[in-house]
Amino acid sequence: MNRRRPWMVGTDPAGQGGIAAVVTVYGDHGLFERWGMHYLCSHRERGWVWPFLRAGLGLLGALLAGRVSLLHAQVASYGSFARKSLLLLMARAFGVPTVFHLHGAEFQKYYAASPRWRQVWIRHTLRHSSRVLALSDAWRDFLLGIVPQARVLVLPNPVRLPHQSLPAGEVQGRLLFLGRADRRKGVFDLLAALRLARQQHPLLYLRIGGDGDLDAVRAAIEREGLQQAVTLLGWVRGADKERELAEAEVFVLPSHDEGLPMALLECMARGKAIVSTPVGGIPQALRDGQDGLLVPPGQPEALAQALSSLHGDALLRRRLGDSARERVREHYATDTVLARLEALYRELGLEPLR
Repeated sequence: MNRRRPWMVGTDPAGQGGIAAVVTVYGDHGLFERWGMHYLCSHRERGWVWPFLRAGLGLLGALLAGRVSLLHAQVASYGSFARKSLLLLMARAFGVPTVFHLHGAEFQKYYAASPRWRQVWIRHTLRHSSRVLALSDAWRDFLLGIVPQARVLVLPNPVRLPHQSLPAGEVQGRLLFLGRADRRKGVFDLLAALRLARQQHPLLYLRIGGDGDLDAVRAAIEREGLQQAVTLLGWVRGADKERELAEAEVFVLPSHDEGLPMALLECMARGKAIVSTPVGGIPQALRDGQDGLLVPPGQPEALAQALSSLHGDALLRRRLGDSARERVREHYATDTVLARLEALYRELGLEPLR
């Protein structure tokens, strides 16, 4: 009996953020069972030191015993890169194929701001990975720009496609933001835009679901005079998240940097009208005027105009939402994306259990 099996390393699937959401989709779709894959948690919400040490020791023991056929690392920026790059180095030292799967929205900034020695290490890690997975063409081009020799493939995030879209329960004027409520995600731009848009459309109301510096967000809400127009939900999941998605008239994500946000794909899959920004992998997924509206990041006036346009035009919201759902069906549905990932595993010499 062959005891070798693929391993995947990433953050706690029960936690928050895009990598956790992606890994959850993998698990729900049976990827780990089909391939006998062992999932290695190197980070939890409460901290990373002990999870990383346990992950490193566990991986080392498995490598010494010859039980690892592949290491697939789900990587962001900063500390995430530091941890995963060491585990990838360990796997390469034992001749194990490695997959570097980049999710970090700020990876380009991280690389640019890194000292020379770290840039060398980043390039070394990319160059020596068996495959590098990028979430979009734009991220592939960036990675090849710094390491032309890297074996980069584009693999978008997968999203579950519900049987039906969710137009029926929409609440008039309800806007929804999901994600980390901070400057990078554009939440302060959104608050400024909401104040402007409400001058013409006083029914507009924003619900913010996510973590982040909520004290700073509350202060901004007061500065903008929006105390009666914004609700902070905290992190939402499960049935609460489904209810928020169903009731939202428009989903808004005015980010300054992104990989390929899962919240955006989830809203597209549910046929929601969306306003976002052309950063990271977003413009490849959400085509301006076809599947949603894109506005430049950091421009509340343009964002307010887009929100006003959608609020006043139900037919436009429906057309964009229907097109967004079809876009997901063709390019981002779980079956489509995981078929490509599993083909990559086979290219690297692996075979599924069933």
